[in-house]
Amino acid sequence: MPHNIVFYFTDQQRWDTCGCFGQPLDITPNLDALAREGVKFDNAFTPQPVCGPCRAMFQTGRWPTETGCFRNDTMLPSGVKTLADYLEEAGYETAYVGKWHLASDSARGIDHTAAAVPRALRGGYTGFWRTADVLEFTSHGYDGFVFDEDGKRVEFQGYRADRINDMALEFLDGYAGEKPFFLTISQIEPHHQNDRGHYEGPKGSKERFKNFVLPGDLAALKGNAAEEYPDYLGQCASLDENLGRLMDKLRERGLYEDTVILYASDHGSHFKTRNRDGHLSGGDDYKRTCHDAALHVPLVIAGGPFTGGKTVKALVSTASLPKTILALAGAAVGDAMIGENLLDVVENRNPDRPNEVFAQISESRVGRCIRTERYTYSVYAPGADGFAVPAADIYADDFLYDLERDPWQLNNLISDPAYAPVKADLRKRLLDQIERAEGVRPVITG
Repeated sequence: MPHNIVFYFTDQQRWDTCGCFGQPLDITPNLDALAREGVKFDNAFTPQPVCGPCRAMFQTGRWPTETGCFRNDTMLPSGVKTLADYLEEAGYETAYVGKWHLASDSARGIDHTAAAVPRALRGGYTGFWRTADVLEFTSHGYDGFVFDEDGKRVEFQGYRADRINDMALEFLDGYAGEKPFFLTISQIEPHHQNDRGHYEGPKGSKERFKNFVLPGDLAALKGNAAEEYPDYLGQCASLDENLGRLMDKLRERGLYEDTVILYASDHGSHFKTRNRDGHLSGGDDYKRTCHDAALHVPLVIAGGPFTGGKTVKALVSTASLPKTILALAGAAVGDAMIGENLLDVVENRNPDRPNEVFAQISESRVGRCIRTERYTYSVYAPGADGFAVPAADIYADDFLYDLERDPWQLNNLISDPAYAPVKADLRKRLLDQIERAEGVRPVITG
């Protein structure tokens, strides 16, 4: 029987909130333990640091510029074969819990933000369903509601991350074992609460995590991190406690040894420190940038072939998660999805793979960037509204960072003549990435 698969993904969680990635406080003991069993990816990056576009990529294995889901408030297009479609064809029972964010489109007059998502807009998931399209619109840190597979409203009381996790445990309690299962737990924590403008940790978080140490970028650039970080860590600690409860339930049901757990986040958070420059063309709060604060995410995979407490230093993109999940299910998709099977990276099956990742930026600007082991190079489209258009024919230099000398990306070297040869090389590599992803080769000026 194929492996059961759990995809546990969080929203807006920086990689450095986790002990296994360097967090000095005891925030993630369960994830740290999982990393010691499986494989942790020290350099995992999101290919699109906005909630909806990243989720569309997770469900389709295609770039947001291909599906049209390049910004929030855009529904998943019909006719695209999804992760759930492939998995159900492969004989899996599917279940989805938490935030969906792919069923509303105000430009087309379609609004399911606080209403049940119709079956036709669930991306091929036909099984257990405890979901809100935009969970931050139906709940706060405490209390709220989602909808079940029959469209009935399911109220919950208590801390949101706990209750979303309870729904996943409900699925596991009812699991009959007739088919392998694919369970997605899409937590909204540690996303800020939109209508209140704050991170909402469990009560007592400010006191519990008052001895926080800000990462170097936040310490230098300030933003609102000093005020918000204790609650942000409280949210991350709650997610980890719930990961532990999930692992305990799998053991209780005798499922743990046959289950692969993938833990990741859609993007990180820069705590209002970035996107304050003259190239902003759209809007921003905590993400929407090519800086590591938004791109660098936690990624741990444990179970099945992902064993041994390994650490992968190679740069990888979470765009590879759909293909990796389907490989675990025995469903090869070839070029129908972007990315790579991350097991190939773990086992070094392709030693000549380029050690770089590519990201598309929207909403704050129309941007593109390439991240290598040593450099980050980013471009933007002058005058292009990041909410209105997905791509451009002409881009201009935005920033260049030498991570060996400047790991927190504080000194923009884009105009430094000493780095002109480096910029020329990175520009070509970025153009190659854009052409592979989007089928066109734009012009970059600067």
